[in-house]
Amino acid sequence: MSQAKTNARQCAVQALYQWQMTGQNLSLIEIQFHEEQRLKDAQKSYFVELFHGVPKQLDAIDTTLTEFVDRPVDKIDPVERAILRIGTYELINRLETPYRVIINEAVNLAKHFGADGSHKYVNGILDKVAQSKRSTEIKMPKQKQQKTQTSQE
Repeated sequence: MSQAKTNARQCAVQALYQWQMTGQNLSLIEIQFHEEQRLKDAQKSYFVELFHGVPKQLDAIDTTLTEFVDRPVDKIDPVERAILRIGTYELINRLETPYRVIINEAVNLAKHFGADGSHKYVNGILDKVAQSKRSTEIKMPKQKQQKTQTSQE
């Protein structure tokens, strides 16, 4: 997975967190990220996809999360909520990215931005989302998964 994509995810978590907390217009937040050079080392197109894609599909994402979380989605810590929403978005929409890569990236985001132990919560929830949304991929023999993953990187 490219560092530029990882950086795009980091920026998307921060931007979604800001949106969740303030309700600000998405375009204004995006402009702010551009002006502050926060996207300098990020894959900008991926940031835009995640940052605009999550709010566009928010109902479907939150409905999916509701099946697996232990409380209402709006009661989840805002940092974890942003990470879970991005991970769920990717599991649903980015089928070319192996589910293990998506979960691993989300866990790393939780370790970086979340509270102590939040990565375990994120891992557990996204693993259940993956089992629901990516069951065919999960059941695929390991060798075929590795070939698919290698061709995606």
